[in-house]
Amino acid sequence: MKKKFDPADQELGEIKAKLTEVQNDLRRFIEQSNKQQLEFIQASSRKDLTNAFIGHMAKSVQDGLDNHMVRQCEMRDVCKDKFTGILLSNAGVLGHGDVLQETVLDNKSKLDQIKAGAPYKRCKVCLSEAYGLYEGQVSLMKDLNIYDTGIREAQDISVLPEDGVVSEFIEPISNETRLRILKSLYYRPGTFSSLSKLTGLRAGNLLFHLQKLQKAGLAIQRHEGGDYLITEKGYRLLNSLYDIWEKR
Repeated sequence: MKKKFDPADQELGEIKAKLTEVQNDLRRFIEQSNKQQLEFIQASSRKDLTNAFIGHMAKSVQDGLDNHMVRQCEMRDVCKDKFTGILLSNAGVLGHGDVLQETVLDNKSKLDQIKAGAPYKRCKVCLSEAYGLYEGQVSLMKDLNIYDTGIREAQDISVLPEDGVVSEFIEPISNETRLRILKSLYYRPGTFSSLSKLTGLRAGNLLFHLQKLQKAGLAIQRHEGGDYLITEKGYRLLNSLYDIWEKR
């Protein structure tokens, strides 16, 4: 039996659609205004912060080597100078923005060379301190999100439901027309007429693709005959796709 029309349902749908539109507009406004402000703040403070972190690392190197290297050793000063040079070089890469993995690994390779040529058993005490300082520097770089090893912690992807992932994400955007529609809605709401012009489709053919996006929860219609809007889910999906595409 055909469901009886309920004005309350239509009103609720319009409210949800309007709320989604307001959220999308607000998010875009905040992102745009914050971007300029954030860039200014980052530009003005990056140098000071970088110098502070480099100074912190340099002091840690000096204190660590002074206090924990073997004192009664004729090679102490020579090794200390070598360790200091390597570790300060490692700290200095902070001033170059994003830290290249090759640079950090090259400094570790220099420590490995010293280890390979260590003449005494007690050398392991000084090497242990040098390696500890090095690892501390790398850890700080990772915390600051400026050093990427390219290694990602494995996630438990066994919990991903194949049918749900395909029906809600992969299948809806596997079609170029639907992806084009969703990309358009990312920036602004779209009328049926504007989306028809965008895709070159008419009536039933366009409606088929719009219903696919709506069923997947990636887009909604403000009300019957109203504009189409991207949902938060659709917004996050496109952002994720953008990140994957940029890092391919």
